[in-house]
Amino acid sequence: MPREDQIILVDEHDRQIGFMGKLETHEKGLLHRAFSIFVKNNKGEMMLQKRASDKYHSGGLWTNTCCSHPRNGEDLTLAIHRRLKEEMGFDCALTEVLTFIYQVDVGGGLKEYEFLHVFSGTYNDAPIVNPEEADDWKWITMEELKKDVAENPDNYSYWFKIALQKAKENGIVLT
Repeated sequence: MPREDQIILVDEHDRQIGFMGKLETHEKGLLHRAFSIFVKNNKGEMMLQKRASDKYHSGGLWTNTCCSHPRNGEDLTLAIHRRLKEEMGFDCALTEVLTFIYQVDVGGGLKEYEFLHVFSGTYNDAPIVNPEEADDWKWITMEELKKDVAENPDNYSYWFKIALQKAKENGIVLT
C-alpha cells in the first residue's frame, strides 16, 4: 500500500505550521493548504470532472477540473501542474485568481478546512481522465452550470459551489 501523502498545515495567513497525513488532517478538521483549478476552453465553457465514486469523501459529485493538496515540501506551482496531469492527463498555463478559507463538514466524520488557492487556465482538447480520480468529465457553459447548481446543488462538491460564489463576489470570471 502506498504511503499516504503528507499535506501542509497552515495558519490563517497560509504560513506552514506543520504537516500531517491527508486522512488524519480531514478527520481532525485542521486548516491546510489546498488548490482548485478551473479550466475553460475558447468557447467560454468550463471543464468539470465527476469525482470517482470511491473517493474517501465527496465521491460521485461534480466539481471543478482538478482539486488537491500540495505535498509537504512541494512548491504550490509544481503541485498544480502535477495534479492536473495526474487527474486529467493534460497540462496548461495556470494563473492564480483567488484565495480564501472555508470550512465544511463533508460527512463520514471528515471536515474540509482549507486555505484554498484558485487557479484558472485554458485548454481546448479532451482530457485523458484518470479513472482513480474521476468517473466522468464534461464541458458546460456558465449559464447551464448556474441553472444546474441552483436546481441540483447536492450534485456538486461543497468547495466548488463556494469557489463559484467567492469568484462572483470578487468580480472574477472563471469562464
